[in-house]
Amino acid sequence: MKTELVTTLKRQATKILADLHVSKEPVLITEHGRPSAYLVDFEDYQHMQNRICILEGIARGERAVFEGRIYSESEAEEKMSKWLK
Repeated sequence: MKTELVTTLKRQATKILADLHVSKEPVLITEHGRPSAYLVDFEDYQHMQNRICILEGIARGERAVFEGRIYSESEAEEKMSKWLK
């Protein structure tokens, strides 16, 4: 992963962004010698957000099963009947 100082980002933002779009490699931005932020390609960020949503949905489903909040097939069909018309 590439690392850049925040001052370098301020001075060379266009070049850093151009490199990012070509390499698709996240850039770690440091400030006062400490990690401050990641600069990532827009499409890669969107894909990460979509994956997070899917994983959160799976986690909610697992939690529901663990807590016993489940329905039989007939109960599910009855609850979903208004959407299944």
